[in-house]
Amino acid sequence: MRLRKIFEPKSIAIVGATERAGAVGRAVYQNVTKGGFKGPVYPVNLKHRTVFGARCYAYLSRLPEVPDLVVISTPRQSVITIVEQAGKLGVGGLIILTAGFKEAGTEGKRLQRELLRAATKYKLPIGGPNCLGLIHPYVGLNATFAGKNARQGRIAFISQSGALGSSILDWADDQQVGFSYFVSVGDMLNVDYGDLIDYLGMDSHTSSILIYMESLNNARKFMSAAQAFARRKPIIVLKSGKSSEGAQATRSHTGALAGNDSAYDAAFQRAGIVRVRTVAELFNCARALATQSRPENNQLLIITNAGGPGVLATDRLIEQGGKLATLSKTTVSTLDEALPRHCSRNNPIDLRGDASTNLFQQALEIASKDPAADGLLVIFAPQGVTDSASVADQVVHLNRHYHKPILA
Repeated sequence: MRLRKIFEPKSIAIVGATERAGAVGRAVYQNVTKGGFKGPVYPVNLKHRTVFGARCYAYLSRLPEVPDLVVISTPRQSVITIVEQAGKLGVGGLIILTAGFKEAGTEGKRLQRELLRAATKYKLPIGGPNCLGLIHPYVGLNATFAGKNARQGRIAFISQSGALGSSILDWADDQQVGFSYFVSVGDMLNVDYGDLIDYLGMDSHTSSILIYMESLNNARKFMSAAQAFARRKPIIVLKSGKSSEGAQATRSHTGALAGNDSAYDAAFQRAGIVRVRTVAELFNCARALATQSRPENNQLLIITNAGGPGVLATDRLIEQGGKLATLSKTTVSTLDEALPRHCSRNNPIDLRGDASTNLFQQALEIASKDPAADGLLVIFAPQGVTDSASVADQVVHLNRHYHKPILA
């Protein structure tokens, strides 16, 4: 499927652009024109002659050129006519922000079928409908009505929920986490997860893919794409709709069938996809992928001053298919010389509750040199005898010189 003109357009038309306060057409027009996009942006609206000082066109056919990308923010009854006009002109692709299609009852489903027929007739790739839009920071494109833009980064984020996507943008702005792409897919008319993974898997700016998923339209295409790229570019999925009630909510949200959750689990595991269970875990994965190098393998070294959290971390590691790194005899011998007798030399390395900053420093320096460890997890349980900030400083210092990922 031809997606390049959607993601890297040279020109954009926004149908429904307006100056009216609170309108989606106003928000997306301002985001596109103020987001750093270098090409021409054409407002299209029958009701206006100008929009924010720019000439406004009544129809797509009256534009001075055929735009690569058309963004639609108009009432649903007008959308199919606009898509037909765009198809006849030969535009590169469309994003439909408008809701009220297959998620909105019998009439909405009928309109969605008509929309798909038009898209198929003209071979038009269409993002949405019922979506927030997309952002491609590397070309200055923010074709969304979100309140925040995205900075450049290495993570591609795909969301079936516009509201969750908007929350991710707010969080990322606060945490200074960047994205290669931000894509809200909505009802996924004819551009779905498989198409996007195929495209992003070949993109040089993208090193990992995060997905919020409610349902799959084409499981076979998704699995094929994920299996092709998941080993080289980590794919992290937060899948909602686990319960029967959640599945019902999914149907009313995007009009999609959620499917059996255990089948999703099996499919993700087969494709090499990591599944997270909460929004917090998704955020944490985003932060880790943005700030840490990718491990070469799955063997983790854990250093802790608290036995219980060390055991819990071990359980979670094994559940996710990871392994505890087996320390070499040289590492164990060096730890024997440096650590008090009551400290564990095994992995997890348990320094006990009263571990000093100096003890953490020694353990970190020794254990991090072990070639078996593909990454390091440091767990610090606050107590009254050790300064938390000093331990954090030691971890930060090690991270500057350690070529493997460190989590704390």
